[in-house]
Amino acid sequence: MLRVFYDGQCPLCRREIAAMRRLDKRGAIAFVDIADPQASCPIDRKAALARFHAEEDGQMLSGAAAFAAMWRAIPLLRPLGLAARNRVVLNLLERLYLRFLRVRPRLQRMVAR
Repeated sequence: MLRVFYDGQCPLCRREIAAMRRLDKRGAIAFVDIADPQASCPIDRKAALARFHAEEDGQMLSGAAAFAAMWRAIPLLRPLGLAARNRVVLNLLERLYLRFLRVRPRLQRMVAR
């Protein structure tokens, strides 16, 4: 089973995870809210809160690679996740993710309103 680690205190993250939960009709993903102090987190919490993380087949993934793993677990998004196995595609997605991280605080404030 894929484990996805997300920031449950982030309104943007909560919306994204709610959408993924609706799409995960097979229950293939275990969603772990790392903002919960009781949650088991295999990496440093501060690092986990700074970037999106997932654990696939015992391997910890971060950023675009973590999103791609989540997409592969959801049939509707699987083609995008499989495309991200290509290094060129994954590198492009990672660059886009890094740009997103720069505007994330503003987006969080907008969503929280």
